[in-house]
Amino acid sequence: MNKTLQTPYPAQTSTRRYTLMLIVPAVVLLATAGFFAWQNFYPVQANEGWRYQVLHEDVPKAASMVPASDGSLVVSQELRDGKGSIVRILADGKRETVVQGLSKPDGMIAARGGWVFSQEIEGAMVSFLKDGQVTSLFKGADVQGLWNEGDDLYAIEDRKGDGRLLRYHWSDGKLTVLREGLSETESITRCTDGRMLYTEKEKGVVHQLTEDGRDPVVLSNLNQPTFLMCDQRGLWISEDATHRARLLLIEADGKRRTILSFLKAPQSIVPTDRGTYLLAEGGRNRILELVPGQDDQAAK
Repeated sequence: MNKTLQTPYPAQTSTRRYTLMLIVPAVVLLATAGFFAWQNFYPVQANEGWRYQVLHEDVPKAASMVPASDGSLVVSQELRDGKGSIVRILADGKRETVVQGLSKPDGMIAARGGWVFSQEIEGAMVSFLKDGQVTSLFKGADVQGLWNEGDDLYAIEDRKGDGRLLRYHWSDGKLTVLREGLSETESITRCTDGRMLYTEKEKGVVHQLTEDGRDPVVLSNLNQPTFLMCDQRGLWISEDATHRARLLLIEADGKRRTILSFLKAPQSIVPTDRGTYLLAEGGRNRILELVPGQDDQAAK
């Protein structure tokens, strides 16, 4: 008996193709969503010899921090459209709002018995907060990073291609433009070796501020470097990347160590009087405490 090979009807072929057209994008979409979910929820990883713990949760868009002498922690919450604020987290965990109604309050640094803070929006004032009173110092454009020493307050603007590095004199209120044409400059700091450094996030580099104006690149191949902090261990750099960001430590010999990985938009890092460090992880609305191991403690 002869068997006849049957060919699918055109309607059946069309249906299968249509089904595949629906299935394949759905699989790709699910895989992509799963990948981003993995990046978001994958726990932070600490380098060998270090550990961390979550010190404070529910700190919306935690950005800059200043430890106070009474054991409290002053934190800027970088929310937009007048929803941002500066809060004080007391030693017992209770919170007090210090300043509210801000838009993207980002930079903050201790100065003259109070705190200087900036708002990363066009035309906002850099302000001085002391004894509950806020005093306007000067106007900037998307000011983020701040550094204070002696009679000089430095401020750097986070703009694409037209950012400036400014110096404000406390004694006479004079404002000097030190650099122009910067791109996504987010942080400036003075290191223990005397160098003043600043970041260009977009280029992934760290510059040294020099008197001749050349400002050489001292570090490159970074992933969106944002906050800088120097201490006896070296130069700390946090990467303002949404996923898989790192906290780096550049030691005196130039060795680059990854201290924390799989962070989400980390911001400022500050030392504590306990020998630990606090890191604001703005992407997860929390503050981490970083604890060095015994070997690392002994080495320093």
